[in-house]
Amino acid sequence: MMSNRFVRFLLTGGCAALANLGSRFALNTFMSFQTAVAVAYLFGVVTAYVLAKIFVFDKSGLTAATEFQRFVIVNVMSLAIVWVVSVGLAIRVFPAVGFRWQPEAIAHLIGVLSPSVISYFAHKHYTFRAAAAPSDELAITTEITAAPEQGR
Repeated sequence: MMSNRFVRFLLTGGCAALANLGSRFALNTFMSFQTAVAVAYLFGVVTAYVLAKIFVFDKSGLTAATEFQRFVIVNVMSLAIVWVVSVGLAIRVFPAVGFRWQPEAIAHLIGVLSPSVISYFAHKHYTFRAAAAPSDELAITTEITAAPEQGR
């Protein structure tokens, strides 16, 4: 059974995808397709971050800048997965098996869906992971520095 948080993650991701697509169509009226795709991706990432922060994950205690930087790192890795899956299916797999109905659209859809689970856990355990309290950090540092002395 899917967790409520994961369902919210998928829904907010869907909204971000719509923001990405919608902004690409709007931007495409005054810039090239290639540029519009790149700029629209930024709209999608910002939308996804804001929605995930508000509706999906608990407060981490990290600064918004740190969270957003981590969010972008996870999304760059996800983009690599999307690209490899989408292009691999469209150019290699689908032609090899004779699949010809909307191959690019279907490959892109599968590609976009493919990193969902990995992205969820990366955001949960990295992007929005609760910051360690200063006393926790001090205890960890003390344990690390004290450990070699215990062996003597």
